[in-house]
Amino acid sequence: MAVELKGKAVAEVLREHIQSGVAKWKAQSIIPRMVTILVDGDPASLVYAEQKGRIANKLGIEYELKRFPANVTERQLIDAIHRFNKDANMHGIMIELPLPSHISTEAVTAEVAPEKDVDGLTRFNRLANLSGEAGIYPATPLACVRLLKHYGYSLSGKDVVLVGCGKTVGMPLMHLLLRENATVTVCHAGTKDLRAHLAKADIAFVAVGKADLITPDMVHPNLLIIDAGINETPDHKIVGDVSPEVANYVAAMSPTPGGVGTVTTMQLFANLLTAMENQVSVKELVTA
Repeated sequence: MAVELKGKAVAEVLREHIQSGVAKWKAQSIIPRMVTILVDGDPASLVYAEQKGRIANKLGIEYELKRFPANVTERQLIDAIHRFNKDANMHGIMIELPLPSHISTEAVTAEVAPEKDVDGLTRFNRLANLSGEAGIYPATPLACVRLLKHYGYSLSGKDVVLVGCGKTVGMPLMHLLLRENATVTVCHAGTKDLRAHLAKADIAFVAVGKADLITPDMVHPNLLIIDAGINETPDHKIVGDVSPEVANYVAAMSPTPGGVGTVTTMQLFANLLTAMENQVSVKELVTA
């Protein structure tokens, strides 16, 4: 049976770091504030957005959930983002995804001020992640690496297979892994023999969004798996991309739920603290 790489212990370490940071800001009479912009229509997104609000309150962070009806226009969303960009007392902005099909995710996220972009989705922050320069990196890729390291596993010199190359997880995660000195093979829809790549891997990160993509016949006993996939079954259960039975055939594996997602939620608030530091830097440049 695999070592279970649970996210709770990692999230607790992050929680202590965040609470310490929040206390330092409050000592300067500054209360950290974050807003999530949500378009109605996806019940799971609403549950997640409200969950973040409850966690924020426990961390001492002021949290606003700005909801819009399903028929909101792209222009209305962008206008709201501009207002929050200009609000010096609002330090972090999140766009709850997915957005309705009539709205361009790229167009909307591009309007968020990079220094308030706690999701790391703007062009500036994507380029920072690519180059390793200062910026705000996407929370889920950071959570994947943090989870693995917490349990004492190193990426340096390891053969890593990354399954999935999406904009929000796979691609930014690839750059983080390369900076950890891992040898990375990226697999995707065009990969002919995923099993053959996994057979040679020390570590696998899976972020596709397809339940049971990885099955027991595809893995080996020395493999470590970080499952970043999130899927809802017909009976409304949350599962990852890796079949749960795989845990019987690998060395270590993160569960879903209770793995990467648990860390990701807390990482968003760690990103908020990074955002606040960035905003201080921007103000200093403007006034210099």
